Amino acid sequence: MANHKSAKKRMRQDAKKRLHNRFYKKTTRTAISRLRGMEDQKEATAFLPKVVSMIDRLAKKNQIHKNKAANLKGKLARYVGSLAK
Repeated sequence: MANHKSAKKRMRQDAKKRLHNRFYKKTTRTAISRLRGMEDQKEATAFLPKVVSMIDRLAKKNQIHKNKAANLKGKLARYVGSLAK
């Protein structure tokens, strides 16, 4: 348990940030699964930039690794491209 005033404040801030980060990570994961479930190519093409933006934001804040973000974006783009066939 924290003894110093500053350590207690840090714990409060960390708890707040943890909730904030969990929300954005979960929202992004949900959006990714929604995109993977889409069958209509036009709809998926319109939704892809929104998902890519969410992934980029997570990578920028170091919530996910930049290589993981790149892999996700590539796989999603490949999936949307394969819907046309």
